[in-house]
Amino acid sequence: MQAIRISSLDELSKIKDQSLICRQAYINGEWVEAASQQQVDIVDPATLETIGSAPDMDASDVKLAISAATRAFASWKHTTGKERSQLLRKWLELILANKDDLARLMTLENGKPLAEAQGEVMYGASYIEWFSEEAKRGYGDIVPSPIPGSRALVMKQPVGVVAIITPYNFPNAMITRKVGAALAAGCTVVIRPAHETPLSALALCELAARAGIPPGVINMVTCSAKNTPAVGLELTTNPEVRKVSFTGSTAVGKLLMGQASTTMKRVSMELGGNAPFIVFEDADIQKAAAHLLQCKFRNAGQTCVCANRIYVHDAVYDEFVGAFTALVKEKLKVGHGLSEGTTIGPMITKRGLDKVEEQVQLAVASGATVVLGGKRPEGVAGKGYFFEPTVLVNVSDDVPMTCEETFGPLCPIYRFTSEDEVIRRANAVSVGLAGYFFSRDVARVFRVAEALEVGMVGANTGSIGFDAAPFGGVKESGVGREGSRYGMDDYLNIKLINLSVE
Repeated sequence: MQAIRISSLDELSKIKDQSLICRQAYINGEWVEAASQQQVDIVDPATLETIGSAPDMDASDVKLAISAATRAFASWKHTTGKERSQLLRKWLELILANKDDLARLMTLENGKPLAEAQGEVMYGASYIEWFSEEAKRGYGDIVPSPIPGSRALVMKQPVGVVAIITPYNFPNAMITRKVGAALAAGCTVVIRPAHETPLSALALCELAARAGIPPGVINMVTCSAKNTPAVGLELTTNPEVRKVSFTGSTAVGKLLMGQASTTMKRVSMELGGNAPFIVFEDADIQKAAAHLLQCKFRNAGQTCVCANRIYVHDAVYDEFVGAFTALVKEKLKVGHGLSEGTTIGPMITKRGLDKVEEQVQLAVASGATVVLGGKRPEGVAGKGYFFEPTVLVNVSDDVPMTCEETFGPLCPIYRFTSEDEVIRRANAVSVGLAGYFFSRDVARVFRVAEALEVGMVGANTGSIGFDAAPFGGVKESGVGREGSRYGMDDYLNIKLINLSVE
């Protein structure tokens, strides 16, 4: 564990363009306070220093944002795909020009190492680039009609105002992936970023304004955890909102989906995962271990697609555990995200830290053995939400660590003896976002990829996400796809025009 010698406020002052540090919400092209004048503090999870605040808005503020988006939609929906493409491109260029400031700001409110934050900014920018190109490709169809003298045309039109609710683990990319698609399709948006990480989101609004995106097209409301239910209820039930896009837990997704059903809104839900990571007996052990290191511990394990259950064939189990543990010891260095050499930062929230600690205790009580880590780093009590990268063996299939999404730096490794067995265990959960496996057998690659009940599969890789790839899950991991050529579909209505030419 690196000693923390970072002053969060000093680091905040190093951001070159201080106007990117926005402390007001963004509605109808203006920076505004909450009607209540209340604020919510923003804390660096590595030092627990308060680095700023944002308006603590409520349902009354959300109604104003929705009204602004509704008014803007009246004209925005008539812009051409080329016009929207050009504006998105200008936004992209400004994001890239300010990537270093955006990354530093993200590390200070989110905790992830600076290199990871820089990677996220570029990853997020790739979606703005992708949808700036897709904006010109909202193609329709001409359908051959069985009726003489009739012509059937199919056109696509934007659904309207979109409510976008995003999480704290990727405060930049989860916004760009959704907003890029919505704006490209001709929709306007009201965004509610996570209360832990609003600064990254608000900085994107500042850059969007500089890019010339018209007032009311992008709106952002910030709020505290206390006001989140009321804000969410307004976004999901207000009849002027025609679609809800949410990334977060399955439990909250079900709640929002139920609320949205009262007005039959379109929904996109990218929800929780519990990804299996399978190492077969014919796998490249060193490659699998290296990919697991990144797939498990990126963002301190706080990603919805990170490996959660690691299944290793009995014939190579000890070899793999040894190789992987050695890599964890060699490569992972816990510390503040802005400290030199840090490769893993803190948990973002205390509730997340407490959950990880409890899961370890319950697993050990059921017979698991901690091979590495397993506790908060010594000497930093009260100085951040840190937890050591942890490897466990002999973990039971019925403990929370196995059955639930951990969302932390815990790596339980299980034995298996046959392909049929491991597929059954991998699929024995209610969610299905991502899954990974390693094997040199080509026939097995196809069998296992098709058998895993997930929306995305990494075969001989721990990486699955990029702008051209459809992102989303099956089962209780949600509905809809983000990114790719399918990404605009959920933001467009299909309309039939049946024309008589007689």
